[in-house]
Amino acid sequence: MEKNKKTTSGRRGFLSKSALLGAGMAAAPLAFANPNRISEKTSLQNTIKKQGKRMLGSLEVSPIGLGCMSMKSGSYNPPLENKDMIPVIRGAVDLGVTFFDTAEVYGPFTDEKLVGKALAPVRDKVVIASKFGFSFENGERAGRNSRPEHVRNAVEGMLKRLKTDRIDLLYLHRLDPNVPVEEVAGTVKDLIREGKALHFGLSEVSPTTIRKAHEEQTVSALQSEYSLIQRALENEVIDTCGELGIGFVPWGPVCRGFLGDKFNEYSRFSEDSRFAAVPYFTPEAIKAHMKVLQFVREWGRKKNATPAQISLAWLLSQKPFIVPIPGTTKLHHVKENQGALSITFSDTELKEFGEVLEKIPLVGVRGPETALIDQ
Repeated sequence: MEKNKKTTSGRRGFLSKSALLGAGMAAAPLAFANPNRISEKTSLQNTIKKQGKRMLGSLEVSPIGLGCMSMKSGSYNPPLENKDMIPVIRGAVDLGVTFFDTAEVYGPFTDEKLVGKALAPVRDKVVIASKFGFSFENGERAGRNSRPEHVRNAVEGMLKRLKTDRIDLLYLHRLDPNVPVEEVAGTVKDLIREGKALHFGLSEVSPTTIRKAHEEQTVSALQSEYSLIQRALENEVIDTCGELGIGFVPWGPVCRGFLGDKFNEYSRFSEDSRFAAVPYFTPEAIKAHMKVLQFVREWGRKKNATPAQISLAWLLSQKPFIVPIPGTTKLHHVKENQGALSITFSDTELKEFGEVLEKIPLVGVRGPETALIDQ
């Protein structure tokens, strides 16, 4: 667990101030961050309507999705109760989110069950994405496995847990080195013909692998980590997606909470914390990346927005086919994230932003060469 010795000026600061003012906690972050654009009751919905949808290949989704991994998997926090998480998912639907991301490995299986239960009443109004690619033994992950018969069995389990007859976007979570990606794509093609899946996605693979899979079965989306701090995918991968008409879905778009002002230079993690194993969360890396966070805060002041909103708005401005999936367990963060839809950058601002960002040294992040290698 992190130990923060210094009060941050981000999400937590907004919440504490709003509590003192007697405002509702769920509405406070947006109202405080951007009172002129988001204070009115209908302004957020109007913004979402104005922004419309984005396309992942031929799949239409909301401009910002919701990553559901942390809700039940115990990845970054203890597993939370359904009674607390279902209102977050359903609340996201009410706010205009139509794109929900999960995977069989999250838990394993518990996250899919939650998503299925939460979205069952609105199934035909939303897009559900889930991922396959691992074997499991005694409830634990036991290596990568994308053999055709295993994929078919995995999808049958996913359909039951998600309480649905089809998976809108079926991803290969990680490439199995023992199974050619063309064979995996062919298996998914058969599942699409059978109506058990509607679209095919890949995760954390190279441009070469993307092309091989796309030749066998149209790839609708590629999911990989991408944020203001983790930018390796700018080396060919995103351009390949644009060339082939593939949507790009960044996970970790606020850098696991760092760009949401969740941590500071004094943050430290216990050995059993998942954060402790992340190279860009070492004390040295956090100290270096505070310059990025300070830069984002400055833009937040210019745009009357929170750091998380600036981080998401920057991603949305990079390409029209980018759809970030920030994860959270709190509805007020979903509302805050949706506020990014009202933030725009001119070409001049993007150029200025990029020039400064490129000069800030990064520590513990992927090098550009890693984008050309399957992860």
